[in-house]
Amino acid sequence: MRAMLLAAGRGERLRPLTDSLPKPLVTVRGRPLIAWHLEALARAGVREVVVNVSWLAERLRAALGDGAQYGVHIDWSEEGPVPLETGGGIFRALPLLGPAAFLVVNADIWCDIDFATLSLPKEALAKLLLVPNPPHHPQGDFALEGERIVAREGPRFTYSGVGVYRPEFFRDCTPGRFPLLPLLQRALAAGRLHGELYRGRWCDVGTLGRLNQLEAQLSAVE
Repeated sequence: MRAMLLAAGRGERLRPLTDSLPKPLVTVRGRPLIAWHLEALARAGVREVVVNVSWLAERLRAALGDGAQYGVHIDWSEEGPVPLETGGGIFRALPLLGPAAFLVVNADIWCDIDFATLSLPKEALAKLLLVPNPPHHPQGDFALEGERIVAREGPRFTYSGVGVYRPEFFRDCTPGRFPLLPLLQRALAAGRLHGELYRGRWCDVGTLGRLNQLEAQLSAVE
């Protein structure tokens, strides 16, 4: 399985840190966020990785090179000065990701997920890894019924930023800037959106406060 790391965003909520540093290069325990993912992907046997870039793209390319230092090969998906959002960014990268199902990971999260355990059922167009709702997102995103994500009231969980997708998930899309959510809703309506609840360690490193909190938590367990 190939993987894509979403790394094109501006990181507005981490300013001024991200004024001169791409958000995926923000460090946790002395290592860039994106490096944690590249190393985890290599451990899982993933060797081909696509990274999309926009804001401060040259700094990311200089830091990561071809990925050899992490045990992977990186192909770069250039989006230009304006990021294409999640949907548009993945769609642009499809030629680099190949015809099989692929893994997508937000580069600005931290987690201890074993990517080798993730797979996609034949009937599903996509499978999302969900997590218990963090304090900053108490309402959640999706309801889960068995292995399927469903549209119903009741307990909802938060999308972790980790998912497995088939290229067919992006059927009828056209190049440009567009979000992922309408495509997820389309797959959900067709009964082809699956999910799995992950209860391990995970953090959306979206603010300086959460970054500092993650650093403190990881220091405490060393």
